[in-house]
Amino acid sequence: MKITLSRIAALAAALTTLPAFAGEQIKLVERAIGETTVDLGAKGDSVGDTLVFSNGVFDAANKTQLGTDQGFCVRTVVGKSWECFWTLTLKTGQITIEGPFTDVGDSLFSITGGTGKYAGAKGSMTLHPRDAKGSSYDFSYDLL
Repeated sequence: MKITLSRIAALAAALTTLPAFAGEQIKLVERAIGETTVDLGAKGDSVGDTLVFSNGVFDAANKTQLGTDQGFCVRTVVGKSWECFWTLTLKTGQITIEGPFTDVGDSLFSITGGTGKYAGAKGSMTLHPRDAKGSSYDFSYDLL
C-alpha cells in the first residue's frame, strides 16, 4: 500500500483533534452537606419531590478541595430512585451529568458534555456511597 504525504497529514490532523481528556479518569469525593429536599407532592417522600444541591468535591484522598458540583434530582420511584442533572466545576472546565440516582448502592450516569478542557466530553460517571447515611460519595468520571 502506498502511503502519501497527504494521507499522513490527514491522519496527523485527525489525531490532533482528539479531545485532550480522551481516556482520562477523574476520581473525586463529594461531601454531600449542601442539600435540600423540596417536598412538592404528597407529604413525605413522593414522586415529584426535588432534591437540590451544591457541594464541594475533593481529591480521591478526600483532603484537598478541587471544585464543586451543583444540580437537582426529581424523585421518580418512591424509596428507590431519582432522575438527576448536575454540573461538576473544576479549574480546567465543567462536566455535565445526567441519569438515575438509586437510594441504595452504586449509580451510573451519562456524561453529556462540558466546557473548557472538557468541551465535548462524553463517557460515564459511577457514584459509590461511602457510608449508609449518604453524607459522602466516591465519583469516578470515565471520559471517552
